[in-house]
Amino acid sequence: MPDYLAFDPHPRAPVPLPPALACDSQFHVFGPREQYPVRPDAAYEMPSATWQVAQKLHATLGIGRGVIVQATTYGADHAVVLDALEGLNAGGPRRYMACANAVVLAERDDAYIQKLHDAGVRGARLTRGSLGIRLSAAGQERIFARVKELGWYLKVQPEPTGIAGQLSAIESLDMPVLIDHMGRADPARGAADPSLARILELFERGNFWVMLSLSEKLSKTGAPWDDVVPLAQRLIDIAPDRCVWASDWPHPVSVQQPPNEGALLELLYRFAPDAATRQKILVDNPARLFGFDSA
Repeated sequence: MPDYLAFDPHPRAPVPLPPALACDSQFHVFGPREQYPVRPDAAYEMPSATWQVAQKLHATLGIGRGVIVQATTYGADHAVVLDALEGLNAGGPRRYMACANAVVLAERDDAYIQKLHDAGVRGARLTRGSLGIRLSAAGQERIFARVKELGWYLKVQPEPTGIAGQLSAIESLDMPVLIDHMGRADPARGAADPSLARILELFERGNFWVMLSLSEKLSKTGAPWDDVVPLAQRLIDIAPDRCVWASDWPHPVSVQQPPNEGALLELLYRFAPDAATRQKILVDNPARLFGFDSA
């Protein structure tokens, strides 16, 4: 297993703090190997990134809601996510939801899927094949049908080269589809990037969403990631009601030092300088997509 760089252990608060009930729409949780066994072909593990550490991070950032996304590290075993949901939602209204690894819909029985749903799982994520989990075309079709039956959303992680080559299987779906990491569009190519062009086309369908995240890895110029600002603003301009923001903490498979989360929120403020748009991206849009208000 390669050595990747760890997250910044000293997060700082952004200036200003985000609006009340701001949502981190993707973060991951891990735990000790003896408690949460790692699948044999896992690409990475980050046992120090526990839900308790994430809880402190969100308190520092002023984040009131969050979506835990199952790491490929554990495959179809969602014990770490179930424990995190129980801990984070203890003693109050549900402020944390989760997104399962899509492989769980192919490998686990209906009782297990219902357990995930009851705990607050509302989506299934198709992960990129380079992280070791691959599905056949027939397997994907079965998963799409199950996601729709459950009333979940589908989440798609782009390959490092961009999402343009992955869209043929999902572009005709009639369920909410969330594209991770701005589709991994190349900010250096601007409007000529094929992944950006395809996302803008799919926005016209009304059921496609995009996650504003991974700026530090998309950027070609490095911090403060100025080159990513026009890309994000283009996405927001076209579909301000279908953009959400995520930290992607603890920044798995990072080969450069991961950023401070306070700086990432301040970068979002540059994407969306006006308070009304920030309210949509951080509060209103994720509440609608993930079902916080109904929960």
